[in-house]
Amino acid sequence: MEISINVHNVDLTPRLQSHVERKTGRLDRYMPDLTDVRVELAAENTRSANERQVAQITVRDNRGTILRAEERSNDMFAAVDQVVDKLYRQIKRYRGKRRKDRRSGGVEELVVGEPLPVEEAEELEEEGMELGIVRRKRFPLRPMAPDEAIEQMELLGHSFFVFFNADEEAIHVLYKRRDGSYGLIEPVFD
Repeated sequence: MEISINVHNVDLTPRLQSHVERKTGRLDRYMPDLTDVRVELAAENTRSANERQVAQITVRDNRGTILRAEERSNDMFAAVDQVVDKLYRQIKRYRGKRRKDRRSGGVEELVVGEPLPVEEAEELEEEGMELGIVRRKRFPLRPMAPDEAIEQMELLGHSFFVFFNADEEAIHVLYKRRDGSYGLIEPVFD
């Protein structure tokens, strides 16, 4: 398991680095197939002092499953503790769903793909700024069924998910509707 720590507007002291490594190093006990753990620590200027320190953790396993959690606090150590606890709950929910599928006679092992990482939109400070593409993300697509895409989107907590539909052999976009149901965008070329 590889742990990488990225910081933005935060000094990575040896004490903070040790704390992050110790907390995230235990994740493989609960999800033994982990291959990558990415920790992002940031300090943001917000009106609320209780939300200035941001800790975000993204974990990947060898099946392609991605779990992501983010927490905000007034203390970076507290934010790290909270985000790790949140990730433990997500792992527990993920493992419970995998066991449930096996017991019901469904797919023996879930195969989930690499999702499109969703970044929160940055607020533009100057009104006259021209809008355009400010960041590009590339990711591999793995074939999956729409049910697996729904599960992966729910695990990530995102409102949409781009995936390669194995049944249709095409790229589709799954999104969550306001009423809680799901929609599927299927591109059609004229």
